[in-house]
Amino acid sequence: MQKILIIINDAPYGTEKAYNALRMAITLQKEHSDKVEIKIFLLADAVNCGLPNQKTPNGFYNIERMLKVVVKNGGEIKSCGGCSEARGIDKLEFIEGVKLSNMKEFAQWTVECDKVLTF
Repeated sequence: MQKILIIINDAPYGTEKAYNALRMAITLQKEHSDKVEIKIFLLADAVNCGLPNQKTPNGFYNIERMLKVVVKNGGEIKSCGGCSEARGIDKLEFIEGVKLSNMKEFAQWTVECDKVLTF
């Protein structure tokens, strides 16, 4: 089983980096479910991706729904605790399956994974 770490740095909306990262994660899970293990680490403004109750117009992508698909398909998602604290959201509830983490765990994931993709 190949472990793939996807790092997201940008806010959920405004650019399409989070969207493209999650499209990649979902496609990897769909097309190679028996060959890959997906881990996602949210850094900087991407910690906002993990907040629930996102409202988007019909026809637009919704990062919350996409994260839930990754979790449903066995992916792990961690959000940087320091980045969340700096943005005042560390005490808020996150989407089910998104957990606060730290740089120590991020470093461990980086060492353990076979591939690292950054968005």
